[in-house]
Amino acid sequence: MTTSNTAHSDELDLDASNEEDRSILWKVLLINLGQCLAGVAIGTWASSTAVIGAGLDNLGDAAVYAVSLYAVGRSAAIKTRAAQLSGWLLIGFACLLLVEVIRRFLGGEAPLGPAMMAMAAANALLNIYCIRLLKQHRGQDINFKASAIFTNNDSIVNGAIVLSGALVMWTNSNLPDLILGTVVSFIAAKGGYEILSEAKEAQE
Repeated sequence: MTTSNTAHSDELDLDASNEEDRSILWKVLLINLGQCLAGVAIGTWASSTAVIGAGLDNLGDAAVYAVSLYAVGRSAAIKTRAAQLSGWLLIGFACLLLVEVIRRFLGGEAPLGPAMMAMAAANALLNIYCIRLLKQHRGQDINFKASAIFTNNDSIVNGAIVLSGALVMWTNSNLPDLILGTVVSFIAAKGGYEILSEAKEAQE
């Protein structure tokens, strides 16, 4: 009777943990979808490659969180494959962003600096909230590690967008924005590589 009660208690603990994990991932997933829609819309209106890139990066993040939701509570092998998919998704978005940078470099007007800075500031506040949510999960799950990598990358990007917006206003040129767009693509690719490396280590 005691053994049965203990097993039942362990099952309840596991379910509670998984439910908590899913709740965290759902929150950051929805936040990143909202950031993506706003980033692409405002970036297109403001002619900012960097803001569009940040929006695409948020879309990549949202896709990763969706994959992570599928992986929560499943076997280590499934979690590793989900993390690998996350890494390749981020590298793919990085390549798309680099193509957009090249296209705009061949012809494009100076973006709206104030709009860039305002969007980056709003994103920074949302990213701080996401980081606080992700820190509630104290385990070593590889998909939560991937989520943390994405969110930290976003924080770096948003700080750079604020600086780029100021430089755009000062120079009245799209060059700072294009340079940052290129940097963002490499940051995204680096994040994807880090996730693939984490997945490879988890397999060993």
